[in-house]
Parts: sequence; C-alpha cells; structure tokens
Amino acid sequence: MIDQGRFQEIVREAARVAHARWPGDGHALESWDKTPGNPVSEADLAVDAFLRRELGRLLPSAAWLSEETADDKARTKSDLIWLVDPIDGTRDFVRGRPGWAVSVALISNGKPLIGMLAAPARDEEWFSVAGQGATLNGQPLKASTRAQFSGARVPTDQLPSADSDLTLVEKPNSIALRIAMVADDRADLLATLRWGFEWDIAAATLIAREAGAQVSDAFGGPLAYNKHDPRDFGVLVCAPGIHGDAVARLAERAQQQIQQGRPQ
Repeated sequence: MIDQGRFQEIVREAARVAHARWPGDGHALESWDKTPGNPVSEADLAVDAFLRRELGRLLPSAAWLSEETADDKARTKSDLIWLVDPIDGTRDFVRGRPGWAVSVALISNGKPLIGMLAAPARDEEWFSVAGQGATLNGQPLKASTRAQFSGARVPTDQLPSADSDLTLVEKPNSIALRIAMVADDRADLLATLRWGFEWDIAAATLIAREAGAQVSDAFGGPLAYNKHDPRDFGVLVCAPGIHGDAVARLAERAQQQIQQGRPQ
C-alpha cells in the first residue's frame, strides 16, 4: 500500500494549484475548446503536470492515464495505474462555478484501490480505500438506502417525461461529485447513457461503493479499469434497493443508444 498521507497531501496541493487559478475567486484564466463544447484551461494542464510528477515519485511502478495526457497503451501491461482527471467539471471551473473537483484513483488489477476527490470551492474532500469505507472531510459516509424507485433524488438539470416520478436535486458539472452525492445520501440515483471515460469515475465510484452504494454500467454490469479502450457505456450509481428498478427503467433507452451508434 502506498503512503496514504502523502497521497492525500499531493491531491490537496493539486487542488490548491487549481483553486489559485479559479475565476470564481476573481483570477484571470486562459481557456479554450479542445473540441467544440469541450473546454480545457491552463489550470487543467498545470494540475496534470503536477500530479504526474508527484504521483510518479510516490509510486514509480504505476502507469498513467489522464484526460489531459496522450494515452500510452503500454499502460495495459501494468497491474498498477493512476487514473486522473485534473479538473473534473471544467465547464463549471472556467465559468467560476464551484461544481468541479480534482479526481485521482489508483487502480490495481483492474479495480480501484484508493481514490480521492478534492473540491476546494465546495470545501469538500472525499477519500476512500478499498475495504476501508469512505469519508467526506474525515467523517464516515453512508450512502442512500432508498428502497422505492419512484421519488428517487437525481442530480440533473431536467428529467424526461418518462422519469417525471423522480426528484431533481443540485447538479454540479463534475460527474465525480454527482456520484459522490449518492455516497453522502444527497442523491439516490446517478445514471448516464453515453460513453464515459475511466478517469471521470474511478475515484468517485470507489467512494460510492465503499459508502454502501451499488455501482455498475448502464446495463447493470460491472465496471472495469485500465482497458485498451478506457470507456464504458454509462454509469449507474444508486441505493442498492433501487438498482434493479433503475436498470429496468434505463434498459430500452440504453439499447437504443447502442444500436443507433449515437453515444459519445
């Protein structure tokens, strides 16, 4: 096991690097679109470089996969890999909104071993080690235990008519923070129906699982990490008692997306 204290210090410092550039505190920030509607900023790159250097020193044997680094497929030969999103929720970050976090996970043999989300604009620090539970600002987390699907709280901007029986709650731009909301019983259900990258969800799904939530892909299958194609179709994180109902609710829509070849 790595030095957990040093790991936390590194992620906290990375969050400070980001926060020092956050427009929400009045800082000037250079940002641009990598592709239309997909922003990146100088802060993303600075945090990425910092984490790659410091995590590399902490555990030189681990491979690396980050949103802001070219994917070296040699990583798949390693049993250990860092999965990093330097700033998850860049849209909120560049707009000066607080719904962003630094997300870091260490994967061992395809499964998250340790994960942390640092969200300094929200004064939140989420941490988990496999088999040891999860914490928010040092306090133990207990995920939603909702047993009735109708009325489940979902962090989203709007719901389709087919889901009008569900309840809207706050939606930070960061999907990692939305997953963490289930871990903290602020939401009962988080679901996506699109292709998503491993670095977006690795730390947060470990935190949610260790808090007692059930985690799967959109079809109810297991998630795996350090795959050649580092994506899964959808992520579903919810109270265990409504997981089956959630899979059933999403099944037709998920299948249609796959068949139409539209998910991105």
